[in-house]
Amino acid sequence: MGYLETQLPLKSDPLHLLPSARSIIAVGLNYNQDPETRPDHPKIARYALGRDYHKVIRGKLKRLTGWIEANHPEAETRACVDSAPIFERDYANLAGLGWFGKNTMLINSQRGSWFFIGLLLTSVEFQPDAPAVGGCGTCRKCIDACPTGAIVQRDSRWQVDARRCISYLTIEHAGEIEPDLSREVGTWTFGCDVCQEVCPFNAVRESQPLRAMTTRERDFLNRRQWPSLRDLVEISSEDWDGLTQGSAVRRTGIKGLRRNARINLDNQD
Repeated sequence: MGYLETQLPLKSDPLHLLPSARSIIAVGLNYNQDPETRPDHPKIARYALGRDYHKVIRGKLKRLTGWIEANHPEAETRACVDSAPIFERDYANLAGLGWFGKNTMLINSQRGSWFFIGLLLTSVEFQPDAPAVGGCGTCRKCIDACPTGAIVQRDSRWQVDARRCISYLTIEHAGEIEPDLSREVGTWTFGCDVCQEVCPFNAVRESQPLRAMTTRERDFLNRRQWPSLRDLVEISSEDWDGLTQGSAVRRTGIKGLRRNARINLDNQD
């Protein structure tokens, strides 16, 4: 993921994206839903079960842009959804959406961490909100539960070692995965939710009714039917293209999807 380092100069200043920017509006969208549990079928992280979140959030930011332009005709805007060189989570933290957990996820004390982040840069100057405040305390459930031990503390900061993270390995990593890590990938075919599944802030509590709430976004609930792991191992380019249209799973590519399905089958033995 060397591109992250090369983007640092651009990420350091949002004016590189919109020279007239005076405000950054950060939004969050819940994607939580029950995970897939069908035997011998791919296990996909919850965020990728429905329609590609980039498209969904961009559509909502477009409507927000329309509202801003209707009230400020001269306004300039730029939407950013997990692709532009900008520190999304940092600005979302400053905007009050959540604080950083030990698993590096942004956690909202009332809602947990099952939410996407979108940013809208604008030349309109808005009154800023207060940054989010919170913390994990002595809890280390995500650290202990991570199958590959990817959550580590370095330079007095909790970080995720991407080289061992199942999400990275099943989505971004090109080529074969080392045998010891392949075993730890287990049944995950695309992404991993372990550190969020064990997080207390994602557990239902009577005093926090918004935690673990199921998303009401229809595009996320409209799941596609995935073929079996055995079918995915040998999926054709044509079938893969049709299957992954409009899905975040397309990110891993056909070779990555085949590889992951093969690893899942091997781990069943």
